[in-house]
Amino acid sequence: MTSPLVLLDLDGTLTDSAAGITASAAAAFVALGRPAPDAQALRSFVGPPLPDSLRAHGVEEDLLEEAVRHYRSAFEAGGMWDNHVFDGIPEQLRLLREHGATLAVATSKPEVYARPICDRFGLTPLVDGVYGAPLDHIPSTKATVIAHALEELGDRVPPAEAIVMVGDRHHDVTGSAEHGIACLGVSWGYAEPEELDGAVGIVDRVEDLAARVIAQLGG
Repeated sequence: MTSPLVLLDLDGTLTDSAAGITASAAAAFVALGRPAPDAQALRSFVGPPLPDSLRAHGVEEDLLEEAVRHYRSAFEAGGMWDNHVFDGIPEQLRLLREHGATLAVATSKPEVYARPICDRFGLTPLVDGVYGAPLDHIPSTKATVIAHALEELGDRVPPAEAIVMVGDRHHDVTGSAEHGIACLGVSWGYAEPEELDGAVGIVDRVEDLAARVIAQLGG
């Protein structure tokens, strides 16, 4: 029998990465000769695919590649390490492992960044795989990231009813829904009010995460 599968968002779910992401986004706008959005607007960059966030804040298509380059330059220069794991997350991942679940990170962050971040902050040994977006200009959504994770996991993937996506933003809900996978939202991330409508439930405390996931999977 195939083990249940838990797909885990990274930014805002496992790690508090807002400081590095927002600073890198601000640097991209300044490099384009534009004022950076205010602090609340910059927080919306945490989670969704970067091109989507840039478009939403007025960056034209012909400047998108340049803006992404500026962002990545700042991010690689240090923004990616301005980050930390939410208190209690490692213990919750261990509990899920003890329950017999397969765990995989599925993030809209480029995989070439997600893997070293998980290495640096001790998450890699706690999961069975780390999957993210491509670094090139192939369009990427949360649904395509999930598809990539499922393909790479291969015969470890159970039926959809034995899979749960855990995330903090609307694209976690909609992306998992495209695969018929339930999404359990978490409130300690970066969602705006009502953004997680459509999730099968909301977890408010890190210490309740494993129990809520196990309950969603049928115990």
